[in-house]
Formats: sequence, C-alpha cells, structure tokens
Amino acid sequence: MNSAAFPSLQSSFSQTPSFHSSQSSQPAFSLSLPSSSSSSSSSPSTFRTQTSLYLLPNNNNNVFLQKPRGAYKFPPRGNLSRATSGISCSAADPVKKLRLILDSPGTHQGPACFDALSAKLVEKAGFPFCFTSGFSISAARLGMPDTGFISYGEMVDQGQQITQAVSIPVIGDGDNGYGNAMNVKRTVKGYIRAGFAGIILEDQVSPKACGHTRGRKVVSREEAVMRIKAAVDARQESGSDIVIVARTDSRQAVSFDESLWRCRAFAEAGADVLFIDALASREEMRAFCEISPLVSKMANMLEGGGKTPILNPLELEEIGYKIVAYPLSLIGVSIQAMQDALSAIKGGRIPPPGSMPSFEEIKETLGFNDYYEEEKRYATSISRQTGSSASSNVYSMQRSAQDDREQRSESPQEPVVEVITPDVYNNYGADGSRSFSGIWSRTLRVKITGRDGFEKLDVRIPAGFLDGITNIVPALGGVNIKELLDQASGEAGGKLLLDFNDTAGDRIQVFLE
Repeated sequence: MNSAAFPSLQSSFSQTPSFHSSQSSQPAFSLSLPSSSSSSSSSPSTFRTQTSLYLLPNNNNNVFLQKPRGAYKFPPRGNLSRATSGISCSAADPVKKLRLILDSPGTHQGPACFDALSAKLVEKAGFPFCFTSGFSISAARLGMPDTGFISYGEMVDQGQQITQAVSIPVIGDGDNGYGNAMNVKRTVKGYIRAGFAGIILEDQVSPKACGHTRGRKVVSREEAVMRIKAAVDARQESGSDIVIVARTDSRQAVSFDESLWRCRAFAEAGADVLFIDALASREEMRAFCEISPLVSKMANMLEGGGKTPILNPLELEEIGYKIVAYPLSLIGVSIQAMQDALSAIKGGRIPPPGSMPSFEEIKETLGFNDYYEEEKRYATSISRQTGSSASSNVYSMQRSAQDDREQRSESPQEPVVEVITPDVYNNYGADGSRSFSGIWSRTLRVKITGRDGFEKLDVRIPAGFLDGITNIVPALGGVNIKELLDQASGEAGGKLLLDFNDTAGDRIQVFLE
C-alpha cells in the first residue's frame, strides 16, 4: 500500500490497524477512516490478508466498526497500536467498549478491583477495563474467605457501586451463578442491570471454593453446559450483549483433558470467552489456546504463589491469550499497606510520607476538585457573594470582629451585638451597664469542627446573649438553649450541652463554662 497517498491514514495510526476476524467466511469489521484529499473515494476500498482486514479512507469523518452483533462508532484517534492504552471508544455502552477490546489485537490487562475506589484507581492508571474479584470482595466486604459465604445480592450491590464509579467496562465475578440454570439466568440479568459489561460463570458446586485452593468440585458436564446456555438465553431475553466468560475448574477437580472438553462445549453453547483456572504449565496454557480458535481466551495471573506460571503480557499474547486478570494485586498491597500503617501508629508514629499520598493528593483522587468546579455551576446568589458554599461560610471567622466593627462605624444606630467576639464580650460588664446573674452570667463555648477534621470556629459567648447565637451558628436555630441552661444550673464548668452534626456534616458542640 502506498501510504504517501493517504496522509490522513498516517496521522491517525502509528501502524496499520489489524483486527482479527471472528468468522472465517466474512470480514470481522469494516473501517472508514478520515480522508485527506481527492484521493478518497465515495466508498471505502479494502484488501484482505489471511487474518486481517484493512480499509482505506473515504469521505466520512468517523471510524465505524461493523460486525454481526452490531455497529460500533468512535472518533478517530492517533496511535491506535497494539498497546491496550491506545483503545478508545466514545460509545457510552460499556459492553460495546469491551467487545471492541476483545476484537482488537494484542493481550489486554485487567486488574481486579473490589470496591468503587479501587475501580477508580484502575481507571485512573489508564487500564481500559477491569475485573471484579469475588475473593477480594469477600475479603473487603465481609472480612471472610472466598468459600461461598458472599451472596448474589451482596455481589450485585458491590458491583453496582463499582460500575457507577467508572466509565471503563467491568467484568463481574458471577461465581457459579448461585444455583442451578434458573439461578444463573437471574444472576446474568441482575449483573446486566448492575451495569456490568461481562460476567464470569464457573462450573463449581455449591458451596464453591476459591480458585487455586483445595476442595474444589465441579458439577456434571451436562449441568455445566446448561449453565452457559441459560446465561446466553438470559442475555437474549434482556436485549443485552453482555460478554459471557465461561470458566471451568475441572483442571484441578478432574483432569486437564476434562477441562478442554468442557471449554469446547462452552464455546458451542455461546460463550464469548473461555477460561480454565489453575493451569499448571506453559504447555497446558498453549494447548488450551489452540482449541476453539475463534473464541477469546482468558488467563489468570494469580500473584503470590498460584499454580499457573506468571507470564508477562507479550508471552501471554504469543501463547494466544486475549485478556488477562490480576486478581490479588490490589487487595494484597492494600492489606500490607494497612498493616504497615497500623504498626507505625501503634508504635507512636504516623505512616512515613513516602508510604501514603498527601491529603491534597487524596482529595484529587476522590474528586474533590472536580466537585468544587462543578458546584460553581449551581451557585446561588448568596454563595457567589460570599465566595464559596453557604454551608461553609456561615461559620467563617471573616464575618467576626473586623466586619462587625466596620458595620458599627457605618451604621451606629443598628444593634450593637450581631456576632460576639472575645473583644466585644470583654467590654460588657466593665462599667456595670450590662450585667447578668446566676446561670446567665456564665459563658457558652461554641466549637465547630469540619467534616475534614479541621477546626472552623471556637468562640465564647455570654449566656445572656442567646438571641444572637444563631447569627453565628444558624444550625442552632430551633434549639431551646435556655432550657438547657436552666437544667444545667449549678453544674460545674465544662459541661457539654449539645453535640451533633449539621446537614453539611460539620460537628457542632456547645459547652457551658
């Protein structure tokens, strides 16, 4: 191909794109690339190799990917390479994004998350998809081993939090479908509603056992295949195209030959991806990838000492794997980091700076800065006037002594007391003009601590000036502090009268001194 005749093709791709065919009788895709000049034609020109389809530019401004399941559309981007990070798709549907990954060249890595935060970190690190790990979710949510304790409902609930936190596709761990074929259908439909792009279903009995551990047993061949057929039916009934990953644990439970037989049957039943857990050698991995060549294969790199050899992505690609999971990396390092931090705290120290991000970095990761920027779109006149949200400014010390003195100098006829500061309080009673007796001569201390742990306000107010206290703390409006003072008459100083959190999440405490 004369690439000089198609400069737009050179600018869009660092190398000629290759998309492997899923059916030998027809191309897997048709591509339309942006044209650069009069060299383009009204319809795309194509030529084929044995395994790939290449298309030349036409007059369209977008790239279309077409295959039997539907058409996918995404804007052209530079450097669509074999690297996973080069995959992009503007479609909102995570299933289409995942299928685009499965149909693209190379082996693609997907770390396993266990909650919304770990999923966000996976996305932030640049991975185009991720898995959920039943092992890790059971550990994080229940603090229990992955031995069948966690339920369908808990996994769906956790999964929904994860899928809503990220825009990348998530492949959910569906365990053994939580029962027979009918339960499998319910599980698949529930995972579809939860927003998963794919689901892994295994052929273990109930209660199941964790992969690479002892005591695993599998159901019969017939029941195992029926589970996958039920999953395919559930997908069709839901009008979804969720990716079905069929897993067998029969390598350990029965034999390697049995696991190959089951995978062939799963492919015929309609599975999109095949997965044999706990393969014991490179030779077994290669033999697995040679069966059902038109169906993608999944590898599981169990970190820390599993039965399967740990290979790098290039080695896995050479063998024939399409996607690879890393099930324990995130939960494993999290456990170690928490143990190290607790050891430091117990020893009278805090974790060293290099072992944890700064507070600003934590806020950035969690989206505080994005929240503040978006919040500006909905600012009211009051919040714009004060320069930030009303909930935080009602406690601002900027509304205290200096502003009050300026207001009094400009409008001497207005009430003298709006916000009581220590300076104002000390002036009262000096000449006997304002004196109080009994409980009313005592002092109230109002302390406000923000939900971030920082102190927002700590001020002392004469009990006689209760009418002005809501000017400082509007959240105290409606609280009968006079009744609390009457009940505390004769109490020693330092009594806590009130301790609650307001609607903004700030802690408000009122002490009698």
